[in-house]
Amino acid sequence: MDMKLEIAKSLSAACGVAAEEIAAAIEVPANTDMGDFAYPCFKLAKVLRKAPPFIAQEIGEKLEKPDFIADVKIVGAYINFFMDKHFYTKKVLETVLTEKENYGKSDMGAGKTIVIDYSSPNIAKPFHVGHLRSTVIGNALYQIHSQLGYKCVGVNHLGDWGTQFGKLIVAYKKWGSKEAVEEKGIQELMRIYVKFHDEAEKAPELDDEARLWFVKMQDGDDEALTLWKWFYDISIKEFERVYDMLGVKFDAYTGESFYNDKMAAVVDELKEKGLLEESEGAMIVNLEDKNMPPCLIIRKDGGTLYATRDITAALYRKKTYNFDKCIYLTALDQNLHFAQWFEVIHKMGYDWYKDLIHVPFGLVSLDSGKLSTRHGNVVLMEDLLHQAIAETKKIIEEKNPSLPDKEEVAKKVGIGAVIFNDLYNTRIKDVVFSWERMLNFDGETGPYVQYTHARACSILKKAPDFTAENIDFSKLDDEASLNVCKLLEAFPSKIVDAAAKLEPYVLTRHLVAISQAFNKFYHDNPILSSEAEVRQARLAVVVAVKTVLAAGLALLGIDAPEQM
Repeated sequence: MDMKLEIAKSLSAACGVAAEEIAAAIEVPANTDMGDFAYPCFKLAKVLRKAPPFIAQEIGEKLEKPDFIADVKIVGAYINFFMDKHFYTKKVLETVLTEKENYGKSDMGAGKTIVIDYSSPNIAKPFHVGHLRSTVIGNALYQIHSQLGYKCVGVNHLGDWGTQFGKLIVAYKKWGSKEAVEEKGIQELMRIYVKFHDEAEKAPELDDEARLWFVKMQDGDDEALTLWKWFYDISIKEFERVYDMLGVKFDAYTGESFYNDKMAAVVDELKEKGLLEESEGAMIVNLEDKNMPPCLIIRKDGGTLYATRDITAALYRKKTYNFDKCIYLTALDQNLHFAQWFEVIHKMGYDWYKDLIHVPFGLVSLDSGKLSTRHGNVVLMEDLLHQAIAETKKIIEEKNPSLPDKEEVAKKVGIGAVIFNDLYNTRIKDVVFSWERMLNFDGETGPYVQYTHARACSILKKAPDFTAENIDFSKLDDEASLNVCKLLEAFPSKIVDAAAKLEPYVLTRHLVAISQAFNKFYHDNPILSSEAEVRQARLAVVVAVKTVLAAGLALLGIDAPEQM
């Protein structure tokens, strides 16, 4: 039940303004003495051409209040709604207890397909903490949209083509060995890649040599492609180990190389449509009319670029998946790149260009500066996760040394802490990576929400006789119980809001709010020692909170342990 919408429907019937417009203006007063919901009539003054207090009085006289509203009071220009607390708590808790893990699911996206392009690390470079944001934000958006009935297609658009592979081949031939690469894997590839850039600063001709090797790759040279495939296989093996730790999966691994045999047709189409122009030996699409620099399609040496591959990939995805939206998760500094090639799709005459959405996020940096694989200044994702698990295990050893399955719990909580920390703020905000903040297990963190879930589980284990039948919800007449129910009731709308804004933090913060409200409820209200009817009603709150926290954490890609 969406209470704001139900109130808005009643107001709409009384004043003739659309319910959706009214619902957007309904407020939740900080002071419940002013009502549980309030509608300010100021916006109606222009429409109805009357003073707001008079409008409020007039609407109040015509209003038929919903069943869950006990009283309506007019205060100046505000129409204040006071809930029938017993009816309300009964409705909310019965809904959660009935729907269980399906609470918050909907079919609003039924029949629609969303392609989500996320993670997308570069082959032959380590999976470092800078890749975390795209991976976990993308995974959360995948889970959130799936919950709303959309068919989601997760694509890992690997950076597996380009001049960097020419650099790596040169580096391998000059400073690497088969034995070292086989023994150390991606770490050795990173070492020689960093060395290439250090040496190229002193000997720029190395860059020319690297470009020649990339041209060989494009021309199908056996030696170049054999080395490239070797580097690719080593990298995928390492990446999948990290994805397994994070619980992240993809429906397709179609990296840049997948489109090599598909780009010529796209270039031909751009020519046929009169969009390609020559500029200093390169081929471009002019975007002056959109106040943007030209979109470079073919380099002077005949090589393709990111834009060429992204345009080709978009055309392939539209043909293959017939998506309603195609979402790209990348750093904010790629805004111009996406704006340029989205506009090229537009100029090609495809009206679905408007369904291409760039979802930018802020960067992750070390306390010492920006991450860079060129200079080896990275925190490896696998190391970070193992460290998070180790630190969590230390805390468990201190606080609950007899906890069963300590290793498994430490893994769930440590990795959950890393994911939750990343998703807690708006995605556009830059994150300065700090071990201390990442592994802080107090306050508004993943472990706090997980611990609240475990606390609910612990209570329920001590009440095996509980059944969700014949509960007298009128026993839940305190403010703490009502506040928990308000937050539980809002959970489905928060999922919708997170999807609409493409912002997982909406859900993350709501889970913290539920946890805080539940812990206050737990502190204020004896549960297991209460009189029978009160005990059953309060246990219903515990079950509902446990259910919603587990469901919410799952949408963020985080496990909900039953013991901590």
